[in-house]
Amino acid sequence: MSILSILAEEAGLLAKALPFPVVEALANDLLQLDPSGIAGSRSRLIERITHPHYRGIVAKFFDAWRLKAAQVTPQMIAAALLSTAFLEKSHREGESVELVWTGPDVGAGPLRHTEQALLEVISNANRRLTVVSYAVYNIPDICKALLTAADRGVAINIVVESPDRIEGQNAYSTLAQFGLTVTKRCGVYLWPSDKREVGDNGKPGILHVKCAVADGTILFLSSANLTEQAFKINMELGLLLRGGDVPKQVESLFDRLIEAGTLVRA
Repeated sequence: MSILSILAEEAGLLAKALPFPVVEALANDLLQLDPSGIAGSRSRLIERITHPHYRGIVAKFFDAWRLKAAQVTPQMIAAALLSTAFLEKSHREGESVELVWTGPDVGAGPLRHTEQALLEVISNANRRLTVVSYAVYNIPDICKALLTAADRGVAINIVVESPDRIEGQNAYSTLAQFGLTVTKRCGVYLWPSDKREVGDNGKPGILHVKCAVADGTILFLSSANLTEQAFKINMELGLLLRGGDVPKQVESLFDRLIEAGTLVRA
């Protein structure tokens, strides 16, 4: 890979991870630097970034610059950062959000149906898909869509509350609701009881998230569990987001929970 390609890749990663004003301020600081003075200015530039998470990202960028493209001037770095940041800003501003609803028809305009929105996320996945739910029951169309996604090479992670029983409901196997054909082709993850905090009432926390994210670009976030009742007769409200930062942030959140061992393979 050429130096310019490495520079473009690293600048793109930074522009995606940071808000535009932070990247713009960093680029403006770099424009003022003497090419021979970057080593002594590194700490000062990093410390000017107040948010600790963003500060760490910029520090990694500086390290990559030094190791992979040390001969590139601060002015070239600034130009690359500004170019990618403007492109990323345009992408973020192109974000779309739709309401997703199951419940009584009150003539509130065209609203996406819950199951329809979830199926759209699954069908749009080309590389990876993360599906999270508290409860799972009688969802044949979702299972069929998951298998179709697996057939086209999508890497699928499913996160569920319990493999056996949801408190207060009839006992049923959550994993059995997906079927062996689905679970064998997906990574299925649980939140072990010994990794949960316990409240003052003696009860542990529960995994109550309901969402699906495809390729870090489209996100379904809802009150609805993966159940027939939630799809057909409950009153459920959610959002379908395309573009912007949020889908990628949700995808990364669950990646980190798996990497940290908070979520473990069933």
